[in-house]
Amino acid sequence: MNGAQHILQAFHHHNIETVFGYPGGCIMPLYDALVDDVSVEHVLCRHEQGCALAADGYARASGKLGVCIATSGPGATNLITGVANAYQDSIPMLVITGQVPSALIGTDAFQETDVLGMTLGIVKHSYLAESADELPGILEEAIELAQSGRPGPVWIDIPKDVLLAETSAAPAYAPAQPKATRPELTCAIAMLRDARKPLLYSGGGISLAHAEDSFREFAKCSELPAVVTLKGIGNAGKHSAHNLGMLGMHGSRAANRAVDECDLLLVIGARMDDRATGKLDGFAPNAKTIHIDADASEFNKLRNADIAIRGDLNTILKELTQTIRDTPLAINDWRKQCQTWRTTGGFQAADNEEPLAPITGPAFISQLSRTAPDDTVIACDVGQHQMWVAQHYQFDHPRHHLTSGGLGTMGFGLPAAIGAQFANRNSTVINVTGDGSFMMNAQELATIRRYNLPVKLIIMDNQCLGMVRQQQELFYNNRESHINLDDNPDFVAMARAFDIPALKIDRTDQVRRGIETILAYNGPMLLHVAIAREENVWPIVKPGGSNKEMIDETRRTAADKKEKIA
Repeated sequence: MNGAQHILQAFHHHNIETVFGYPGGCIMPLYDALVDDVSVEHVLCRHEQGCALAADGYARASGKLGVCIATSGPGATNLITGVANAYQDSIPMLVITGQVPSALIGTDAFQETDVLGMTLGIVKHSYLAESADELPGILEEAIELAQSGRPGPVWIDIPKDVLLAETSAAPAYAPAQPKATRPELTCAIAMLRDARKPLLYSGGGISLAHAEDSFREFAKCSELPAVVTLKGIGNAGKHSAHNLGMLGMHGSRAANRAVDECDLLLVIGARMDDRATGKLDGFAPNAKTIHIDADASEFNKLRNADIAIRGDLNTILKELTQTIRDTPLAINDWRKQCQTWRTTGGFQAADNEEPLAPITGPAFISQLSRTAPDDTVIACDVGQHQMWVAQHYQFDHPRHHLTSGGLGTMGFGLPAAIGAQFANRNSTVINVTGDGSFMMNAQELATIRRYNLPVKLIIMDNQCLGMVRQQQELFYNNRESHINLDDNPDFVAMARAFDIPALKIDRTDQVRRGIETILAYNGPMLLHVAIAREENVWPIVKPGGSNKEMIDETRRTAADKKEKIA
């Protein structure tokens, strides 16, 4: 077999059935091999960034490896944003690009770029295959690395001559797995028993480790009050009695207050990033920390841990559960206090009962949450709509909530929804986007039409870059700068040009019927939702501020009135 055929053999061996790509000159030998291979489904996106983000969405929704393919030069550079997005959120991805023939590397050949150099900071590992003999081993190692430990993208750049060269080499690779030590777990359990106000803080690492069931069993058994990160939404399920919601910049008052007053943080599968913690020296000031993660590099990076435990989250959670089950935690007063905060400081959305009232983001998302099936997958873009979904949609599983957390990539949602639909053929998949984000990868409407994917698209249109406008209003003296999008195209006409049915709503009395219409339609459909330009996401923490200094609409209005009187 030649190098290209070895790639397909690796796909077969690892049950990789769906890949996302865009052909070109230097990757053409792999596309030639695909002609004779009917077991691998290749999805042709309309831009390489769309390929990478679709592979990302596929991986998030399925828990499997996402694969994207492109040619050299601009093909590879167009992948970079999508690969960086996967790297920031620890998504398992295999990236394969063609490179100019080995003899031309370094000569500024047509469509030559230094892919290895450009991508070092956005991949878990990268390779430049120098011979066909080493390619089988590289493939095995890359596929294992992408999915083991802390997952992430692994990039293989392959010169065209290596793809064409024949080899009979066999792969050989034996990975090692880290294990938690019993003394660390024993100390962690002792700290939990000594704490009077312990708090469970979980993130995206739960689903990355396929530890959802183990986590829920521990959460149920311990009855610990709990908070989640943006990527951890859905960890506890929609019916958890002890979940206080998302913490951080746009988190709930209940979650942020519990963090502020707890005396122990049990952090599992979260990296304590700045959007979650706010000002670090004001974050959980009275708490000791137990940090459990698959990646030791996260320990003591932002906050020193009293106990750090590296290992498989399933194994650790099961041992913690067994110990807690034998002797329950005595924290009833703390549980009651957190329940009170949950009742008074959770996310609440007015239902706008007046039929001719403008549509508000929170009320719309709440209605969508009540109407959509329980297994619906929501793929968000980035901006105000993303935060409204995080606050007001009730997710029953973390793989139902696809969102760009670390990189904050506008344009993520549409290709991610495509990937999710290929991963979940019979589930409802909805892309909730803003008018700014939608235009960044709108070409992927053609991909939806080509494969007749029943993806539902909801554009929340305020004719501006809403999150930027909000921060300019609140923190830059309302000095608006280059955020107007009032020359948006007619989104309904645009969708119909791609042969996708669409409708527009702009009043409260149209919301329920609009949502029910797109959900009932047997195929792709777009819903254009006009919302007020001035609507903001509440609450909010000023960038760089402490989470306990949250600003909500009431406090902001009071401050404005005081300023006007003065």
